[in-house]
Amino acid sequence: MKILQVIPFFTPARGGSVTVSYYLSKELSKRGHEVTIITTDFEFDETYAKTLEEVGVKVISFRCIANIKLFLISPSMKKWLKSNIKNFDVIHMHNFRSYQNNVVYKYAKKYRIPYVLQAHGSLPRIIEKQRLKNLYDWAWGNKILKDAFKVIALTKTEAEQYKKMSVDGDRIEIIPNVINLSEYDNLPEREEFRRKYCLNDNEKIILYLARIHKIKGPDLLAKAFAELTKELDNVKLVFVGPNDGYLPTLKKLINELRIENKVLFIGPLYGKEKLKAYVNADVYVLPSAYEVFANTILEACACSIPVIVTDRCGIAEFVDGKVGYVVEYDKNQLQDAIFKVLSNEGLRKRFGEEGKRLVRKEFSWDKVMRQVEEVYKSVYSKGGLL
Repeated sequence: MKILQVIPFFTPARGGSVTVSYYLSKELSKRGHEVTIITTDFEFDETYAKTLEEVGVKVISFRCIANIKLFLISPSMKKWLKSNIKNFDVIHMHNFRSYQNNVVYKYAKKYRIPYVLQAHGSLPRIIEKQRLKNLYDWAWGNKILKDAFKVIALTKTEAEQYKKMSVDGDRIEIIPNVINLSEYDNLPEREEFRRKYCLNDNEKIILYLARIHKIKGPDLLAKAFAELTKELDNVKLVFVGPNDGYLPTLKKLINELRIENKVLFIGPLYGKEKLKAYVNADVYVLPSAYEVFANTILEACACSIPVIVTDRCGIAEFVDGKVGYVVEYDKNQLQDAIFKVLSNEGLRKRFGEEGKRLVRKEFSWDKVMRQVEEVYKSVYSKGGLL
């Protein structure tokens, strides 16, 4: 099949939706499909794109002439779509409220090319930019959802979100995120990371690996950690991830809590460097205020690291009591859960072993690719008409 993937930005720094589109395109190409990704030049990672082109995936970036709160205007995409969209069998739109989806929708309708939409957790209007989201949905979003042949939900929670936006249940497919397990076959040793960042061998490390954004809950983690240091002395809180506007506020809070000598900010890490951070952690914590599905939870499990998440994470059902703990969005509960994991080596080992087993059983590309291909085939067989 000839498949067009659509995403507004293409850099691993932008998180899960980019990572999914990257590996999905790579696996589809390996299976003999012709895959093209269209995106913008906003933060475009040329090296990242070239690794896909080496396996036969075309990546085309169009100039972004304006950035309105990550609504990336790229009008030059229109000319390309007008000439090329009719060559594709199916379109896969990633994320929901984007200029790119608006333009692709127009030409998909005109040339009767069926499309699949995958929102990647971006459906709710209650988190931020509420007025802009309502306006978008009134102007474009509701139409895009209405005319999608299929929508992909990462979890049951996201499936319900689609239904609340009037998407029929028979058009919803639940397909979770997965990770490339081959990357975790030969994990790096612990010593190099600790030497590089001046960490003692006997220090317990609490790892936060995500964007530094208010919605990810780094402030809640800092407050819980400040209380934890009153009970445990030899601990370090390590923040890994790109600044998404919240870093100055977080650093100010950490200084006010007087824990700056026990907190380390590393910035974003990728590839082997990211794996080094995981294998040195004693627990991975993601205290998000809202999270449909975080690949980092799977990554930590693949590295045999216990995880702690809030009950606002869509993947929580796989975590609680099996590979770690699920807590409410509450400082005291978070502190207690971290203390339990750090103070019990046997528990850490059990959670770690169970996490590794879980990802290999439930979150492999082979399993997911069969589901995605079936979605594409069912959409294509409808011949471009609902």
